[in-house]
Amino acid sequence: MLGADGSMKQEIEKLWEEARELSLGTTATAVERLPSPPTPLEFLRRFVSANKPCLISAATLHWPATTLWSSDVHLRRALSSATVSLHLTPTGRADALAPHPSAAQCFASAHVEPMPFPLALDAIYSSDLDSKFVAYAQQQNDCFRSEYAAIGGDCEPHIEWASEALGCLPEAVNLWIGNQLSETSFHKDHYENLYAVVAGEKHFLLLPPTDVHRMYIRNYPAAHYYYSKDTGEFKLELENPVRYVPWCSVNPYPSRENREKEMSKFPLYFDGPKPFEVTVKAGEILYLPSMWFHHVRQSPDSRGRTIAINYWYDMQFDIKYAYFNFLQSISHPSSHDMELHETGCLGTSICSSGDEPDINVVADKNGVSDEE
Repeated sequence: MLGADGSMKQEIEKLWEEARELSLGTTATAVERLPSPPTPLEFLRRFVSANKPCLISAATLHWPATTLWSSDVHLRRALSSATVSLHLTPTGRADALAPHPSAAQCFASAHVEPMPFPLALDAIYSSDLDSKFVAYAQQQNDCFRSEYAAIGGDCEPHIEWASEALGCLPEAVNLWIGNQLSETSFHKDHYENLYAVVAGEKHFLLLPPTDVHRMYIRNYPAAHYYYSKDTGEFKLELENPVRYVPWCSVNPYPSRENREKEMSKFPLYFDGPKPFEVTVKAGEILYLPSMWFHHVRQSPDSRGRTIAINYWYDMQFDIKYAYFNFLQSISHPSSHDMELHETGCLGTSICSSGDEPDINVVADKNGVSDEE
């Protein structure tokens, strides 16, 4: 058993180091790159079983989308009559923490506006902070096989070597179209994620599940943005009745004026081992293992777009899941230094400052959860 707080802190921090030494490597923060897709057996043994990410080059160059989506002509024509779900926020940060007058911070979800695809694409192009909104096509309800079914043949229906290794087909396939302002905050998913970039680049920060205490997971009141077409303004409204969402508190890219404050609030993140960094370019696939924490930013192509497809495969709820839940249940003394008023809690009776057994509880109305 772990002893007093000091011993507990040392043992947990030793785990961060040992996880890297034994499995992930300590000499660099780069993700292992494969020059071509692995065999199913290699993928299963070296990466899935080890819960270890990898980046696969030259993985999707055979997709028709590689050439067909190089301009907007094909997309606008094929999806001319499609209605898609466009997510709107004032900052580009959907499903993320935001300030609220009634709470220091809340968990804010985007305003979702159904609209014809050509208009949605125009809105993405015109998104900037001066226009007071950022548009991102990021519906996570298997949207590529529903809203975007007309272009389904442009990409593979599943990643063959991954499906064989995992013993199943993907539960959901999602399309993402945005610009440089769209950003995804730190979170984890209970899926094996194959993330394929078609246009532009995606920049990931990754931390293994063993680093859970470094994420300062707290309960935040849930809220939604509401966008008025008449005024062009957003309102951020808390859900009623109040619902709390456990979410990662760390922003890995604080502004210059807030950097010292953020570093002092979250020392386990900023003073601990550096996250793994990986940029996924067009034609590449990132294998993002289940329960890995990830933060995502993006750079557009020459046309101002980033486009990606991701395949969510069910994870195995095996012994590693039991280990993770046990680790998450242990309190790390330094991870509880935030005051309750800092967490955005409206009341202490149901708002815990401790880690929750599952942070992947934010589901959209179609039942598939989380981001990227």
